Amino acid sequence: MKIAEIIKYIETFAPLSLQDDFDNSGLQIGNIYSEISGVLLCLNITEKVIDEAIEKSCNLIISHHPLLFKSLKKITNQTYIERCIIKSCQNNITIFSAHTNLDNTIEGINFYLAKKIGLKNTHTLKIKENYLLKLVTFVPIQQIETVKKALFNAGAGNIGNYNSCSFSSTGNGSFKSCKNSHTFIGECDEFHEVKEVRLEIVLPIYKKEKILHALLKSHPYEEPAYDFYPLLNSCNKIGSGITGELNYNENEELFLKKIKTIFNLKIIKHSPFTGKIVNKIAICSGNGSFLIKDAIACQADVFLTGEAKYNDYYYVEDKILLVVIGHYESECCAKHIFFDVISKKMPNITVYLSEMDKNPVIYYK
Repeated sequence: MKIAEIIKYIETFAPLSLQDDFDNSGLQIGNIYSEISGVLLCLNITEKVIDEAIEKSCNLIISHHPLLFKSLKKITNQTYIERCIIKSCQNNITIFSAHTNLDNTIEGINFYLAKKIGLKNTHTLKIKENYLLKLVTFVPIQQIETVKKALFNAGAGNIGNYNSCSFSSTGNGSFKSCKNSHTFIGECDEFHEVKEVRLEIVLPIYKKEKILHALLKSHPYEEPAYDFYPLLNSCNKIGSGITGELNYNENEELFLKKIKTIFNLKIIKHSPFTGKIVNKIAICSGNGSFLIKDAIACQADVFLTGEAKYNDYYYVEDKILLVVIGHYESECCAKHIFFDVISKKMPNITVYLSEMDKNPVIYYK
């Protein structure tokens, strides 16, 4: 199996189009057309992780944090990033990263954290805009169910908690097939009118190519007519952060104790207690301080994140309890998500969770 096949599947789960503008997710280093020998999964790429990949005969490393985040003007031995680049190239190791696209996808890191805490009624905290299209096409009435089924199977027609959504209306289509055409109905060089269905169906923009392929493959016409329209509607399952509710009400101190146990934490940083009962939780892994306003606006009792700035602890006042568990602690689950995705689809591939991927922040006891 080629490395490209694994990368393609990861990109299907967490499409690169979902990454934020500042990000650099995707292929970092290497040849995706090499035969896979093994996969090493990690949060951060370091020299020790590269050495571990060499020791375990893995020629693919999949990380959450990109190794190449800022532009480089030279590659020497001066920084760990440069040394990682050199060592991975010398040992034919391919490096691929899924960063904010894994944060923003439907079952990404924030979903994982919400599930671990036990939240119900989950929703995206800050929805990404301009990520929906409407496909309009015209299908002979006898073939409409076949085409609809193909589009639904490709991922079209999902609206919120509903799937297989579409709208159909009937009318008359007309055409005249020219010489050398392979007409589905009638003869060449004759005018035809056909009873057709106008099919309208919503899709996320990152699935456009897959859904167009499904349309062209399932449609009976040699040249089917279709249009894609951009929508101002929000795709409410794609975006930053997540909110949800506990199955119980809890006071703030007991909630922190449970979080400390769930994530096996040595310490938790938090803002002053508000005195409110905890039920609705907002979460953003990593540095989620940019979502504090959104967490307050949705009336969450707690905003849990990996990092926050000093002034953020003042900003929240008594509006919300700010809980900071550590950047590494909030995202180390990324490699477990990668593992589940790969092992379910490709059970015969050798996959390792990195043992050298350590938290760079040390807590002095």
